[in-house]
Amino acid sequence: MAAETLIRARRAVVGGEESAVAVRIRDGVIIQVITDLSPYDVDAGGAEVVELSEDEVLLPGLVDTHVHVNEPGRTEWEGFASATKAAAAGGVTTIVDMPLNSIPPTTTVAALEEKRGVANGQVFVDVGFWGGAISGNLGDLRGLHGAGVFGFKCFLLDSGVEEFPHLTPAEFTAAMTEVARLGALMLVHAEDGDAVAACAHGESYAGFLESRPDAAEERAISLVIDAARTSGGRAHVVHLSASGAVPMLRGARAEGVDVSVETCPHYLFFESGAIPDGATELKCCPPIRDAANRDALWAALGTGDIDFVVTDHSPCTTELKRLETGDFADAWGGIASLQLGLPVVWTTARDRGLGLVDVVRWMATAPARRVGLAGKGEIAVGADADLCVFAPDEELVVDVHALHHKNPVSAYAGRTLTGTVRQTWLAGVPVDLDAAPRGRMLSRGESR
Repeated sequence: MAAETLIRARRAVVGGEESAVAVRIRDGVIIQVITDLSPYDVDAGGAEVVELSEDEVLLPGLVDTHVHVNEPGRTEWEGFASATKAAAAGGVTTIVDMPLNSIPPTTTVAALEEKRGVANGQVFVDVGFWGGAISGNLGDLRGLHGAGVFGFKCFLLDSGVEEFPHLTPAEFTAAMTEVARLGALMLVHAEDGDAVAACAHGESYAGFLESRPDAAEERAISLVIDAARTSGGRAHVVHLSASGAVPMLRGARAEGVDVSVETCPHYLFFESGAIPDGATELKCCPPIRDAANRDALWAALGTGDIDFVVTDHSPCTTELKRLETGDFADAWGGIASLQLGLPVVWTTARDRGLGLVDVVRWMATAPARRVGLAGKGEIAVGADADLCVFAPDEELVVDVHALHHKNPVSAYAGRTLTGTVRQTWLAGVPVDLDAAPRGRMLSRGESR
């Protein structure tokens, strides 16, 4: 094999722009990016040459910092092999695993090492890990930070699994203070439990939506902002659904409070008025809200008030989705979309006049930078040669049995999406899902 690879693309997203490019790779790292010449005028210099087709665009590999792999303990829901195959098939080259719903959760160094041991040798993309901040483990945060987690995740209301108890306001304040001392990032599931009502038994989506109002998110996000301001720490609000919280986040950042926010493909694609009763495949928490709210989320992405888009891939078994009964009170709340995030977001972004430059910023560059994934999320000299070959005009109809997710459940089943991933490269080599996995275990602060 040649010591170097030269990729020629008529279209690529590089440096926040779309242009023709020639990308030279050696030892898994990008060593040259040429945009001032036609890629076909660049001398290969003995490199193996790869030329993209006219209908393909070269993107950096996506970075999904919100993925529930669930192994060990709930591996029947998802596992490292299936999740990372789905990631690679969807153009995602780096994921960061959430500390729940695995058993044990990643709330101690021992649990982190157990999870790393299980993942080792199974991953088709690079994988990092979040630690968990729960009631009673304040003393474990420093050790987890030293062991290389990328930060901490907590809940401000019942997490849905008993082994990951939520933080009270006082406990959250104490945890934010400790995380600030460590210089770490605190991720927060921001819903106020006092504002959330029990979902009445039944198939009514309107009833489920009413049980988790916008105010639940807004109150909790106010608490997050106050704690970040007081502690001087770094906070991140996960899976924002309620657009009404955007002005307070904007105002806090204008004051210098270090708080960021993400949203998810399902909040940008669906709207509550089109969700039929009993459609529990669309249950997630916080819930999908109305069309006006969806439009406001898109507007906030456009202005930069929402920083990035990640999937919150939260799978479960088919049985736990209660598809037969359509009972929103009893169904697991989570949407599995790791393989589909890019075409879902691109389908809707393109319809709104937005481009692939925007999508790359939201789904690759911004999440990598916020969580400290050096060398990820961009096509640049010195970056990891993690790449996605994307056909933006090719349609696909979602077939749940063609997905690599462990369970054939998808909110997007039967939907026609625009854009397909034709190839994913990890460290300068195309990912082969039939070969031995080549992904790495990542620790905070390390580089290739």
